[in-house]
Amino acid sequence: MTKIESGLIRRWLDGWTVARSLPEAEQVEPAGDGLLSKCAQPGREVEVFALRADEDPDSLARLAAAVAAAREITWLTVPTLHPGTVEAVVDAAGLEVLHRSEWFMTTDLTEHPRHEPAAPYEREVRTEGPVTLVSLHAPSGEVAARGSIAVVGDDAIADRIETDAAHRRRGLGRAMMSALAEAAVSQGARTGLLIASEEGQRLYSSLGWHHKADVLIARGPAIPAIG
Repeated sequence: MTKIESGLIRRWLDGWTVARSLPEAEQVEPAGDGLLSKCAQPGREVEVFALRADEDPDSLARLAAAVAAAREITWLTVPTLHPGTVEAVVDAAGLEVLHRSEWFMTTDLTEHPRHEPAAPYEREVRTEGPVTLVSLHAPSGEVAARGSIAVVGDDAIADRIETDAAHRRRGLGRAMMSALAEAAVSQGARTGLLIASEEGQRLYSSLGWHHKADVLIARGPAIPAIG
């Protein structure tokens, strides 16, 4: 494989916007270059996702130029099998690279390992429409770990998986992912999709998730409006 399929990126983005209650992503012109999500977060007002950076480097150059010229703070997220080439393109456009080594990962959720949270932690699962929120609570009641997963068709997109620093190395990440996978399968999902930080890659790999591509994330400087 010399590229990551654009359809896989689209499927992940469909679920990611649902997980975060964001509007449906918009197509970036020329058609097929990428998709744009209005995140409306301080320092991350808009995010553009490249769909075919590996098969058409010119498409990435167009997206990078548009991000560099944006008047809102805009991020550019690029799944790729050629991160060195991608970094050269975004550098040439004047973008600031934020993350170089995130991973796009997938798994068969029906075969996901099962792990219960160790005592004395307790699990809380709450499903709101297509999104399931899982939290693991310490005896004091504080949230020791949390995460969410959004089901869209046969896919489930895991997002915002976090373990509090004071509760790490106690198997909570494994218990969290187990609970999310179980909830997604109960809603008809089969394929899990996520973008993993460097910190999460070892955990997900140990649970059977597979690396499909690197992900490079860059940011353009906002250009203030004139007048």
